[in-house]
Amino acid sequence: MEIQLKSEITCTSCGYKKVEEMPTNACQFFYECNNCKTVLKPKEGDCCVYCSYGTVPCPPIQNNKSCC
Repeated sequence: MEIQLKSEITCTSCGYKKVEEMPTNACQFFYECNNCKTVLKPKEGDCCVYCSYGTVPCPPIQNNKSCC
């Protein structure tokens, strides 16, 4: 399976959506919404903001590996 590097992340405060390229060498723990400036953090049990708020999980999870 080919690893997808883009994920659409959705802000839980205002609903703004943006497609972002995920890092392949690190987890992203914080994400600032471009619209309302809310800083998103991973939900409990998730390794990064993409696993919590994105349409595609982060590359390590897609590869069935532990994230960071």
